[in-house]
Amino acid sequence: MAGHSGSRRVIYAALAGNLAIALTKFAAAFFTGSSSMLSEGVHSLVDTGNGGLLLYGMHRAARPPDRTHPLGHGRELYFWSFIVALLVFALGAGVSFYEGVIHIMAPEPVVNAKVNYIVLALSFVFEGSSWLVALKEFRQQKGKQGWLQAVQSSKDPSVYTVLFEDSAALLGLIVAFAGILSAELLEVPELDGVGSIGIAIILGATAIFLARESKGLLLGEPASSEVQKKVLAIVQEDPAVQRANGILSVHIGPEEIVAGLSIEFEDHLTAPEIEACVERLEATLKQEMPQISRLFVKPQTTGTWEQRREAIAEASDES
Repeated sequence: MAGHSGSRRVIYAALAGNLAIALTKFAAAFFTGSSSMLSEGVHSLVDTGNGGLLLYGMHRAARPPDRTHPLGHGRELYFWSFIVALLVFALGAGVSFYEGVIHIMAPEPVVNAKVNYIVLALSFVFEGSSWLVALKEFRQQKGKQGWLQAVQSSKDPSVYTVLFEDSAALLGLIVAFAGILSAELLEVPELDGVGSIGIAIILGATAIFLARESKGLLLGEPASSEVQKKVLAIVQEDPAVQRANGILSVHIGPEEIVAGLSIEFEDHLTAPEIEACVERLEATLKQEMPQISRLFVKPQTTGTWEQRREAIAEASDES
């Protein structure tokens, strides 16, 4: 899992910042009675737990294949990323919404508001530092792609999950500040509860987006077109291959791809010669494209491949 060193650095930075911020926010909420500050404390605590779950998922995903999981455990990371999204929604958004409604129904004026402002300012600095670490790492990963396109095509949810959580945290801090300030200036304590509901909406939207992306990875997403083209080009260079028809692939981890190749071999080849060709292809791909963790080869004529590909395309259009 060496390729995850950048992801781990991002998560460690977020963990350290969120834990310190959560404790500070809870202390401020206790002394001031602010609903928005309490919601922010819950938010930071949830983010802290989420960072731990992502690290746990990366650790579990690194385990080698075994009898019960012959293709490896790479999808553990996708599973825990989905759990993170659910926690953001259920705990972060749910508790914030509940606190907001309670504070609107039974409003209490915020005392020692300056404490809240100081805590929010410090939180913004710490959250911003964590956000910059995640942003730098994600920029390196996305290359020339657009931001949304990079998230949708990414097969490593750890970095963009932290980035979105930190972005939601920064927006939540702004909403909390607006809620507390307006409640104090206008002497309408209900506005503090409104700020808490605003935080819940931000967290809910973030959770839905993260859950949607994690769901796609759990169901199985194919390798990028660039990776597929490179695999087919390598296979086509072998003298025993008449034509590399196509590839069916699925990510079982950020850097683990299971690939099924449809190949039309030269007609004169014997079974041992075809077997030797497959072994050559496996060795070459292992050296040049180590992310291809499992390779399956199916001898198939080009016509049969085209028919089955068209059937898959028609089924996709109907659905």
